[in-house]
Amino acid sequence: MIRFSLALAATLFLAAPSGYAAGLKFIRIPGDADNPAIDAAMWSPCATPPIEVRIGALAVPATPDCPIAGEELPLIIVSHGYGGWYLGHHDTAEALADAGFIVVAINHPHANHADMSQANGPGVLIERPTDIKRTVDFMLDASPDAGKINPQRLGFYGFSLGGYTGLVVAGANPDFTKLPPRCSDPKAAGCPPAGHAQPPRQPPSQSLTHDPRIRAVVVADPLSIVFPSADSVKDVKVPLQLWGSELGGGGGASPENVATLARLLPEKPDFRIVPNAVHLSFLTPCPELRPSSDACIDAPGFDRVAFHKQFNTAVVAFFPKHLTKP
Repeated sequence: MIRFSLALAATLFLAAPSGYAAGLKFIRIPGDADNPAIDAAMWSPCATPPIEVRIGALAVPATPDCPIAGEELPLIIVSHGYGGWYLGHHDTAEALADAGFIVVAINHPHANHADMSQANGPGVLIERPTDIKRTVDFMLDASPDAGKINPQRLGFYGFSLGGYTGLVVAGANPDFTKLPPRCSDPKAAGCPPAGHAQPPRQPPSQSLTHDPRIRAVVVADPLSIVFPSADSVKDVKVPLQLWGSELGGGGGASPENVATLARLLPEKPDFRIVPNAVHLSFLTPCPELRPSSDACIDAPGFDRVAFHKQFNTAVVAFFPKHLTKP
């Protein structure tokens, strides 16, 4: 375990490779009779300097629809947390694209900031890893950019529920009976009736989607309470960088849960605890949004902008070590 050193990370950040700008475009992964369409944002290396792109209240540095610079590029899929969206980690996506990665962040259908109609209950926990596999399938096959991607160089980044998603994709088998009641709206899809907070039924392991094409994983404050034993994570063998907030605030992603996960994983992860960080400190810095929003509130004295520069540098350094060309 590493207690993340801001001074060390700042030094690393100054040495981070660059030379690209982040190209940005929005894509839609088609649905079918069994699966809804998936909206996604895609960042990629670009030879043209970025401009400021306004997306609602956000201002992001990007070059819209820029031709992808490079060949045989690694691909990183990004999964957001509860109530999040595909721009919730845009600074990390930009840093990866500037370093030569193609990055695709998705909105999990019916479980994102714009549509929470199916965000509660165990159903979404089963669907999330399937969303990732569908995204990988599309990017490697039907996407017009498939020829730019090396299919042997696939990685994943996820936060909170997105971190849970990455662990399942990497081989973990969660125990949903460990979930606390978390449905404030008794009418929400997948929630027990009012007054009946029984634990959800455990689905058969074969209903969970694992994807061995994912070769390296970074997760931040993942929902960990559903991985209570070594047996639940025994098949997670990919290189994994695990981040935890010191102060927590993410329910089943408490500091204790995350530390337990780090001990249970069969391969020792690159485990880093961020001093004075709360759960939502992993979301992109948001001075351009409502500063009073819960998503933008950090502990006194915590500098989210400085931390994210350091965090992004560490993430960018991790993936190339494990996504080398075969």
